[in-house]
Amino acid sequence: MAEFMELEGQDGVRMAWNVIPGTKQEASNCVVPVSAVYTPIKPFPNMPVLPYAPLRCRNCRSVLNPFSIVDFAAKIWICPFCFQRNHFPPHYASISDENLPAELFPQYTTIEYQSPGEASSIPPVFMFVVDTSIIEEEMAFLKSALSQAIGLLPDNSLVGLITFGTLVHVHELGFGTIPKTYVFKGSKDVSKEQLLEQMNFFLIKPKPPTGVIAGARDGLSSESIARFLLPASDCEFALNSILEELQKDPWPTPVDQRASRCSGTALSIAASLLGACVPGSGARILAFIGGPSTEGPGAIVSKNLSDPIRSHKDLDKDSALHYHKAVKFYEVLAKQLVHQGHVLDLFACALDQVGVAELKVAVEKTGGLVVLAESFGHSVFKDSLRRVFRSEDKDLGLSSNGIFEINCSKDIKVQGILGPCASLEKKGPLCSDTIVGQGSTSAWKMCGLDQATSLCLIFEIVKKEIPDATLQSSNNQFYFQFLTYYQHSTAEMRLRVTSLSRRWVAGPGSIQDLIAGFDQEAAAVVMARLVSFKMEIEAEFDPIRWLDKALIHMCSRFGDYQKDSPSSFSLSPRFSIFPQFMFHLRRSQFVQVFNNSPDETAYFRMILNRENVANSVVMIQPSLISYSFQSAPEPALLDVAAIAADRILLLDSYFTIVIFHGSTIAQWRKAGYHNQPEHQAFAQLLQAPRDDADAIINERFPVPRLVICDQHGSQQS
Repeated sequence: MAEFMELEGQDGVRMAWNVIPGTKQEASNCVVPVSAVYTPIKPFPNMPVLPYAPLRCRNCRSVLNPFSIVDFAAKIWICPFCFQRNHFPPHYASISDENLPAELFPQYTTIEYQSPGEASSIPPVFMFVVDTSIIEEEMAFLKSALSQAIGLLPDNSLVGLITFGTLVHVHELGFGTIPKTYVFKGSKDVSKEQLLEQMNFFLIKPKPPTGVIAGARDGLSSESIARFLLPASDCEFALNSILEELQKDPWPTPVDQRASRCSGTALSIAASLLGACVPGSGARILAFIGGPSTEGPGAIVSKNLSDPIRSHKDLDKDSALHYHKAVKFYEVLAKQLVHQGHVLDLFACALDQVGVAELKVAVEKTGGLVVLAESFGHSVFKDSLRRVFRSEDKDLGLSSNGIFEINCSKDIKVQGILGPCASLEKKGPLCSDTIVGQGSTSAWKMCGLDQATSLCLIFEIVKKEIPDATLQSSNNQFYFQFLTYYQHSTAEMRLRVTSLSRRWVAGPGSIQDLIAGFDQEAAAVVMARLVSFKMEIEAEFDPIRWLDKALIHMCSRFGDYQKDSPSSFSLSPRFSIFPQFMFHLRRSQFVQVFNNSPDETAYFRMILNRENVANSVVMIQPSLISYSFQSAPEPALLDVAAIAADRILLLDSYFTIVIFHGSTIAQWRKAGYHNQPEHQAFAQLLQAPRDDADAIINERFPVPRLVICDQHGSQQS
């Protein structure tokens, strides 16, 4: 496993098969598809950033890389993807074996290009969309958290504010004399044209001709835009004043009804306003929602409390009245946001469901962040929100306006991507007929991405026949190139290029090579993303049966055994943990929906779909570490036998971290022994799991829930 982590440390890529099956039949026999989990803008301290434009192949547009064949005498390079011969431009005239440009260094398979003149002129934009149909206590928590967040905003960032309950209020922050808002009916969908008309955008400049959508580039004056989007440094006082005076929605709610809440209309208005004012910028809509949407487009339940919110059973029976209509509405909203290049971040804090399952498509396609907590006063929400704006060592590295492209050898096609992106529908010879996730394209839009955002790329091997041995030994490499063009958090445009080469094998003697290159952690994560995707789109899909069949086929292909002798079965160490991962995946929250609401299931799957391999493995199979006087901290089996009176256990299931004190440890702690100088060792034992838990919490987004409990205590279950 260490060598695969080393490769990830160099390129941000983990592949399930690091030696690739060379033919279509071989690949299908391998069960786990040829795939890669790639973190496009993972930070690398030693990665060079080149201050010039990349050199591209004139045929396939791939970028010059260490796998290109170079003729230094003729000043020609041959593209490894399409074998096109390309001439070096004049400024490469001095290159030689001893004088290589950085992009040809063998160790720089991942490199970044920075175009000096291409920095965006538009600063970061944050549109806060705040739910006011919540109880007073929650309102106070939310106002406090928002005030802190506003204080952390970069001074030059543009800020807007929309509040909603029964009605939608768009606050005109630029009107400093008195608070001024534009009010829209929550039950009615408002088009972009109606929005601009009603908000007097055309008082200074005439309205553009019919059929032309107005925007910052073609008709809206900067004065009009500055009424609703102001630099944080200019409007901090106005924003805090509005927040201080913000009250819960004044419309009365009958005892037998839910509060009136028009989340869909508010988000639609926010998207249209940003689309008019700052199209193409990396603007973010931060939605703070404290309950289910009951009004207007995107409603997930009626106001009547006698109508329950949809459950998994309702979705399975297709009896959820509002579900399909709401999903369709958010699909249209997602398409609009992707077209504008804007991101939707969701902070859902309520004991009830709020509609994460319906909103999932809009958040995921725009690459937005999602946080689910039970209250706006909970540390999961407060700490996660702070982390979004914090710019210390643990900065999320929020970037925007990404376009992700793939190039690969002609015997490989792309089936699609499972992850936070949207298809740009760039069809071509690389596209497979089989579509998985966002497929039928070789380019994707990533409106929002951060240093941890990870995509799962699914490939198809199209070569049908096994080549003869001489050809196989002379030309046995498959090449991949991942291009990520994005707006860095410093506002400059960058191009990250990762070029990979993997050996392929085919024929009778290939099994040992395939086994040697199998990354069981990456394979488990790919299977988890695939099974989650299939559960969402295939009506009669049985995930347990599918996983069991996959595991049986894997074991029969790669296991050693004698027929009719179960005791003779053995697996190579390269495969030995994979069945364990499948065991836990079958029981995980991604597959078992019992005891979880559709919102929780959607939330877990959204996080799985954006996290890297190491974090995803913890979601599938939690880690358990044991602390005792007898030994240093050591991993323990996920078994009740790990519990002992003189041990402390640290359980990390990604979303929750539990510190569990054995009964003797708990009694000593209650007796205060750790405060006595002669029991320094006990104090250190108590502190060690807490320090490790804090280290995990500091690295993770969303911030996990921390539970500290004792054996035989109320929280131990």
